[in-house]
Amino acid sequence: MSSNLAAVVAQHPYPDYQDWWPLGRPLLTMMARAISEQWCLLADPENDLPTVQKTVDEYIQLVYAREARPTLAGSFCRQSDLEMLYSGEFDALSYAFFRSAFKALSARHSGKSLSAARRQFTARVGARFFAQLANLLTLDLPLALSSASDFTRLESAIRRVGSFLHAEGYLRTHFAFRFDVHIERAGRSIEQPAASLLPALTNGLPAYALYEMGHPVILPSAVYLYQTTGEAQHHSSRTIEELFARVDCDARETEDFDPSGFPSDLVVELWEIRRRT
Repeated sequence: MSSNLAAVVAQHPYPDYQDWWPLGRPLLTMMARAISEQWCLLADPENDLPTVQKTVDEYIQLVYAREARPTLAGSFCRQSDLEMLYSGEFDALSYAFFRSAFKALSARHSGKSLSAARRQFTARVGARFFAQLANLLTLDLPLALSSASDFTRLESAIRRVGSFLHAEGYLRTHFAFRFDVHIERAGRSIEQPAASLLPALTNGLPAYALYEMGHPVILPSAVYLYQTTGEAQHHSSRTIEELFARVDCDARETEDFDPSGFPSDLVVELWEIRRRT
């Protein structure tokens, strides 16, 4: 795994991300709050924000060949002036804050413990973002997946989350979360009609889903973080993971997922879902 960002950027350029697009203020406000709150638990904002801003400066210059605004990190941390934020800037901010958090965690953990701590950080950010989003959208979730009507409510909530992410510019082109799964993965065939999901969970078996993302705004930084630290941000995935947790399920992308090999317009995660109780 390379630790040199410049080398990874050269290996994985994203020319179709060079034209920035605007992001919605509601998305940015909730995402900034979720990221900065968790980052502040690991960092000293007064001393560490300048380092985060320096990383933003270097990232935007290296990845986008532009000059960064000098107040980006501070404004993001305070959730201010977010109506001026564009896709490449959010991509850089996400990279910089997560890079800083992962570095802070490396001073406290090592080996498998560090990998787990980084993953838990991404989950906490996702949970905080989802809590805000669930209130904004007034999502109607069942307490568990026990019936066809529960499943219908789950599907509706996921669609509404996806519609929000698309409308706000996090996913530029499309969102799809499918329970009808027919794929080959790691030498085995997975055949699951959507109607088979509830019986599988009821019988203590894993169920599956496919999460499709079209032009996720943080794909460049997700690949660069994954290649340099072994963990990406997974903002939308951790959001949906928390949605499943609210219906008493453990759900996430499979361990072999690597964002590096996907085209920008179709990033696909295979998810495994299990009932908790």
